[in-house]
Amino acid sequence: MRGVLCKVNIKDKKACEYQALVKANEPKTNSFKNCILAFLVGGAICDVGQAFLNLYSSFFPNDEAQVLTSITMIFLGAFLTGLGVYDKIGTFAGAGSIVPITGFANSIVSPAIEYKKEGFVFGVGSKMFLIAGPVLVYGISTSILVGLLYYLVKVFPGI
Repeated sequence: MRGVLCKVNIKDKKACEYQALVKANEPKTNSFKNCILAFLVGGAICDVGQAFLNLYSSFFPNDEAQVLTSITMIFLGAFLTGLGVYDKIGTFAGAGSIVPITGFANSIVSPAIEYKKEGFVFGVGSKMFLIAGPVLVYGISTSILVGLLYYLVKVFPGI
């Protein structure tokens, strides 16, 4: 390949040439465009959530409206994943589709659908939290640690 300096060793030279070939043919990404799309689609998802919150707030107290909004958005994320629509949104929007709560629903439902053919125990049951599991483990663990620290600071203010 032009412009690539490779060692004399044949194995190293072939590896170097291969890397140059890969680099020359890899698709170019437009980070600015991807950031704009992620921002717009993520914002649109949040706007839908806000619309549900406004709707529910006119019928229920604010606490209940917030819970209903979360439930609705999780349902929509799971439902659209089941229909195969959320994957298309994710391909188009990138990170904009995984940040809202709908992305969390997608991360649970998607592996469950993928591994359904392996059965409910070894497929759905064991693979459902494949993506979301680490997030839950570290999120819950961190919240417990922060709660314990908060408790210790409140009980023993001199610490």
